[in-house]
Amino acid sequence: MLTDPISDYLTRIRNAMSAGHKVVEIPASNLKKEITKILYDQGYILNFKFEDGNHHQGLIKIALKYDRMTKEPVIRKLKRVSRPGLRQYKGAGELPRVLNGLGVAIVSTSKGVMTDKQARQENVGGEVLCLVY
Repeated sequence: MLTDPISDYLTRIRNAMSAGHKVVEIPASNLKKEITKILYDQGYILNFKFEDGNHHQGLIKIALKYDRMTKEPVIRKLKRVSRPGLRQYKGAGELPRVLNGLGVAIVSTSKGVMTDKQARQENVGGEVLCLVY
């Protein structure tokens, strides 16, 4: 039984990138789907597909993005911030700036899952799920 599905999600992506895989399959949940959409909108992944298969909630298939010249993954680091043992809640003014605005912090707010920039514009705080750069 998984105690932290978001950490599992991030670890699967990290492992697939380090192994050089083109596609990674992850068990789906609504929160993971929202995080995947944000990663796609920010240009960190090539494409994604939600499949309703034999699994209870389905699968997320993510096509990973690599640099054309160096073959390095586009995502340099995926870091889990808030975890079940220590939740990290921040107000709108306290949200972290990742690499001075070059990276993205994914935040779960009362208005849904969004990036730190969107949360500042909406003037809402929430749980900082992870940092991506």
